[in-house]
Amino acid sequence: MAMNIVDRIAMRASAERPALMADGVVLGYGELLDRVSQVAGVLRGLPAFRRGGVPRIGLACHSGVDYIVLALAILKTGACLVPVADELTADERAELLERTGPHAVLLGRGIAWRRHEAAEITSLDGVAWLDLGEPDFAREAEFTALDPAFIRFSSGTTGRSKGVILSHRRLEERVVSANAALGICPGDRVLWMLPMAHHFAVSIILYLYHGACTVIGEDHLATQVLDLAKRSGATVIYGSPFHYALLAADNGDYRWPQLRLAVSTAAPLPAATAAAFASRFGKPLVQGLGIIEIGLPLLNTGGAEEEPTAVGRPLPAYDVELRDEEGVPVSAGRVGELWVKGPGMFDAYLSPWQTAAEVCVAGWFPTGDLAETDAAGRVFIRGRKKSVINVSGMKVFPEEVEAVIERHPEVERCRVFGVRHAVLGSVPAVEVIPAAGSHPDPRALVAWCRGRLSPYKIPARVSLVPSLPLTASGKIRRDEAAGATKSPEKRD
Repeated sequence: MAMNIVDRIAMRASAERPALMADGVVLGYGELLDRVSQVAGVLRGLPAFRRGGVPRIGLACHSGVDYIVLALAILKTGACLVPVADELTADERAELLERTGPHAVLLGRGIAWRRHEAAEITSLDGVAWLDLGEPDFAREAEFTALDPAFIRFSSGTTGRSKGVILSHRRLEERVVSANAALGICPGDRVLWMLPMAHHFAVSIILYLYHGACTVIGEDHLATQVLDLAKRSGATVIYGSPFHYALLAADNGDYRWPQLRLAVSTAAPLPAATAAAFASRFGKPLVQGLGIIEIGLPLLNTGGAEEEPTAVGRPLPAYDVELRDEEGVPVSAGRVGELWVKGPGMFDAYLSPWQTAAEVCVAGWFPTGDLAETDAAGRVFIRGRKKSVINVSGMKVFPEEVEAVIERHPEVERCRVFGVRHAVLGSVPAVEVIPAAGSHPDPRALVAWCRGRLSPYKIPARVSLVPSLPLTASGKIRRDEAAGATKSPEKRD
């Protein structure tokens, strides 16, 4: 019989211990799993579960207790969970549904969009069920054979995401491997800050698998977050640099003495944010590198105080190499592509279909991240292969230039991208969000760069903009830069 991750959580759980805390209400593992079983029982009677194979079930639900219950219920039935994020436009939702071919979608409370009105069912404890019929998908047999649990699409920073399929067994491998560094245990209360449609497997599943309590708040303002931390006795926080910048700016007197671990993920951690948080709370921010295809292979638990912008050393279960364009490992201090090998590797890409064995080379996965290591073996992410700007044969990493510009006191945030140049091939350009009340002179920003960057890295064009397009995780969207050069898209 195939392994099921929810059954594995139930086997390890102590019924009386707290599993979730939200709105001042504590839900024990026993009650949580009872709710999950009840919903799973209803789901099994619906049309998608009577067609054979492994149904793909979309979930459109706001982050919170309902999301966790519905997601676990889908997984418990043996169906494959397809998260449908809140922020997607109608066109983006339509593309996601077309590419994943779900048999149905669950709509949580407060979700207004409708795709197939005639198929709506409203009897599932206030949750709407949309039956989408039998999808036209040529790989059903291979898909079912994988024992799939999740299909996850990336946040879309560059290129077109292929849809990552992750089985129940690979999911368990991930949460076990990651916890060798995180050390989550039944005594932990993890303060949750991120959208569950984007962060669920090596986070919520991991906390439940290891018996911890997840604390869910409604507000991400620093005062409310710290009040919740104090009331709940939170010991761990999992958030993005944006959340930590807000917390570090808090001028209250609560020092959060119970906090043992603060994990920063979803976007690069600025050194200034790390320093401000450490000064405010006396704890370092520990940056990790989560990769949809792999899990959490790197975490900076051993060097966060000395080098907070590093993503750390490989976790015990993983091997990491940096390789040049010929596939040859590079030495410390040189930039190369990050390759990773270890447990929890994804099973296949959905669209176009491609198994992990076809993607990996002797078990090694090429991440597309460009990185370098220091003498201590810590890994620093320098950019993405697809976002590198080639200036007459010399490589410019947008993230490096952005870090310099964002140190200017009149800059809130910026985005660097390449624009075509008749002689040099391409040159850097930058869009800048001014800091509140500031009106930076573009020429002054160029002069600022000139004193801190090599000449070929200095932006040739500076534009002031009111906002920048971001992914749900807070990352800069690289694929929407006006005038940006684009790499040729791979064809099926």
